[in-house]
Amino acid sequence: MFKISSINAFTNVFQNEHFTNPLLKNFEGKELDLRGKWNSEVFKNNNPIVVELACGKGDYSVALAKKYPNKNFIGVDSKGARLFTGSKTATEAGLHNLVFVRMRIENITNFFAEHEIDEIWITFPDPFPGLKYAKRRLSAPKFLERYKTIAKPGAKVNFKTDDLPLFQYTQQSALEFGCKSLYYKEDIYATPLDFDELDIKTYYEKQHLEKGRTINYLAFQL
Repeated sequence: MFKISSINAFTNVFQNEHFTNPLLKNFEGKELDLRGKWNSEVFKNNNPIVVELACGKGDYSVALAKKYPNKNFIGVDSKGARLFTGSKTATEAGLHNLVFVRMRIENITNFFAEHEIDEIWITFPDPFPGLKYAKRRLSAPKFLERYKTIAKPGAKVNFKTDDLPLFQYTQQSALEFGCKSLYYKEDIYATPLDFDELDIKTYYEKQHLEKGRTINYLAFQL
């Protein structure tokens, strides 16, 4: 059984152990308030910050950090067992522009200051099927409101999923929220890819493709 302490030794992991507490702990167990301080205290530079929400094992965050060394990346997930893989991979690869945070995404405004984030990726989140659970989807209006708070005006949100109903819901949710549509494509691998970043395949995406599912991608501007 996985224990949260397993990721305590990684210097690239910050944890919100008690989800009602708006502070993070580093590998030394020190409580930190990093709102507005990610560049100055964590990355030690002024490079753009890109956040991947529901990052899972961190495949996308790791690949993007390798591809864009002049950007800072933060992978966010609530499951320590998933973050263990990403943090270990990033450590072994010497990626100093990537860290991981264990927290609940509904509490994200506790940990990032207003307009601190430059770009957001959401890759293969839980679809929460059925209208009863729609408000729990990461593209529901209450989450878009949080993203708008922490992201810079006009920030880009990238959304990739194998779940077509969730994909269509997300497009509609973003439009109703007042976001500008930048790109929309179902079954992205049916034709040559328009962006190199879309060729990154997560652990879960590979499983979906093996089962014959199609992958969809959209981007919109907050």
